[in-house]
Amino acid sequence: MAWIVLVVSGVLETVWASALSRSAGLTRLVPSLVFGIALVLSMAGLAYALRTLPVGTGYAVWVGIGAVGTAAFGMAVLGEPVTTARLLCLLLIVGGVVGLKFLH
Repeated sequence: MAWIVLVVSGVLETVWASALSRSAGLTRLVPSLVFGIALVLSMAGLAYALRTLPVGTGYAVWVGIGAVGTAAFGMAVLGEPVTTARLLCLLLIVGGVVGLKFLH
């Protein structure tokens, strides 16, 4: 259960980071509300998962999911450049996250 909550929390990290980007410095109401709600839920899920998972593994997986998700959102929705080098780096992050899961 902790792994499922951790993955959902990592996805919520992508949501809050993307909403923060869209909030124009927390001056737009809807993205600011999405940011705040997703941030609280993401942190609560991380805290729950860390009750049973090692902090180093849990935090690294959470950050990895959030980083890859946010970068993918930026490329898919915000028009950020999609390059072979960027995709390779994201694959390296995914490989590290998967490795941490299996080495746990």
